[in-house]
Amino acid sequence: MEAVNIFIKGIFVENMIFAYFLGMCSYLAVSKTVKTAVGLGAAVIFVLGITVPINYLLENYVLKEGALTWLGAEYASIDLSFLSFILFIAVIASMVQLVEMVVERFSPALYGALGIFLPLIAVNCSILGGALFMQERQYASIGDATSFGLGSGVGWFLAIVAIAAIREKLQYSNVPAPLKGLGITFILTGLMGMAFMAFMGIEL
Repeated sequence: MEAVNIFIKGIFVENMIFAYFLGMCSYLAVSKTVKTAVGLGAAVIFVLGITVPINYLLENYVLKEGALTWLGAEYASIDLSFLSFILFIAVIASMVQLVEMVVERFSPALYGALGIFLPLIAVNCSILGGALFMQERQYASIGDATSFGLGSGVGWFLAIVAIAAIREKLQYSNVPAPLKGLGITFILTGLMGMAFMAFMGIEL
């Protein structure tokens, strides 16, 4: 039950875009069409769903103080937490490279449409943010960490697909010239963020 609560909170209450405004670069650049938004959103779900539990295992069995006790009592005082950023980013970069190869192999058109923003998932702050939130919140099990990763990914997916659908419709709207493009997108993102704040009242 706790894993379900964490999953739902990751989508709505603690949405990476609308609650924390993480990953805005890719969100703004790739949300011009729904097709590219779906492709990047699916890639983010995969990367977050894989990297958060892997980084959870790294954190609890390698990095934090006392994590190496499974090697022997003499390792109980070792604290490798200063390596967190390096190892988290290494795991994320590896998964992003895998996603990039798969997309290039099976969907060259989508690979071309996403362009530089597909490999830039490796430095997307919402991906690293997922690992750091996991580290900060000290989830009780790898199942909870996985639920958080998947929930955060689905939340990011919904955010970018929703704004992409709105931006496609805006092409047929009479938007004032100074607000065309990113201007109206920022306004819409702020309004959607305020709308998502309503989910904070949900008791989970």
